[in-house]
Amino acid sequence: MTADTNGTSPLHVAIDSLQGGPADLSQYAGRPVLIVNVASKCGLTPQYAGLEQLQERYAERGFTVLGVPCNQFMGQEPGTADEIAEFCSATYGVTFPMTEKVDVNGEGRHPLYDRLTGFADAEGHSGDIRWNFEKFLVGRDGTVVARFSPKTEPDSPEVVAAVEAQLA
Repeated sequence: MTADTNGTSPLHVAIDSLQGGPADLSQYAGRPVLIVNVASKCGLTPQYAGLEQLQERYAERGFTVLGVPCNQFMGQEPGTADEIAEFCSATYGVTFPMTEKVDVNGEGRHPLYDRLTGFADAEGHSGDIRWNFEKFLVGRDGTVVARFSPKTEPDSPEVVAAVEAQLA
């Protein structure tokens, strides 16, 4: 099953960038993208470092990480867009693109996550996002090819192998 339940790639969903204005996700069509709901005040926040390392390691081969701030898990992303951008840049040297802060679960779930959450991870979990730093790998064809739990580190063998398979 793919997350492409509405016949449209997750990369064809309208969403704003963190800096404001539309984030043109279609620019990533034909390229693998790791979409991650992120938060600045979470026990998993140090994963930003691993996400940035993935970005640096594979960007020249067409890969990108896409950070999607979310404040739905114990209010762990309370900042404004400027505060989030400053934190990510100053603390982790983040260079990958970030979207506006959105809801990933519930009635106000952003359409991007409507398309992502139908895909199950290796343990069979699909549906609602469990916590900050849940990861979805969108393949070159625009469909979700992998989902990783929040505790799966960005540099884990399974994430790296999935990214490399999409770059082959």
